[in-house]
Amino acid sequence: MKEASKMIAYCGLFCQECPSYTGKIADLARDLRKELRTYRYDKMSELLSTFSFFQEFKNYPECYQVLGGLVKMRCKHGCKSGGGPPFCKIRKCCEKKGIAGCWECDEFKTCDKLDFLKISHGDAHLKNLRIMNKHGVDHFLNGKKYWYVKPKT
Repeated sequence: MKEASKMIAYCGLFCQECPSYTGKIADLARDLRKELRTYRYDKMSELLSTFSFFQEFKNYPECYQVLGGLVKMRCKHGCKSGGGPPFCKIRKCCEKKGIAGCWECDEFKTCDKLDFLKISHGDAHLKNLRIMNKHGVDHFLNGKKYWYVKPKT
């Protein structure tokens, strides 16, 4: 369990389920860019964009650039092993407090450092944190791990 617990990010998300960690999206973006180059879609998009039906192809260069950004989104290490964003306020806070993660902090339910995760994870991280806070890390690792949960309104 000790190795698996290293894959729990400070915020309560499970790194092994992150698309950046699995590399699936990065691989798909890399492969799509390769296929687009093979078929010279940069030139094809120039032609297609001249037709009113295919106006979206004017944005092909930006699309190709975004795919390149997705390729770079690969993360080979979990949060606790140096992966994830280096500027993470959550990581810095937990390290400063000397705790394994937010679930060990009495303030996690109201902490505004966790708010930015709501955009991409809904309330999943909070659900995970509650499980670990109440039942412990081992229980969390043996159970369901949430990645996105639509917040209740």
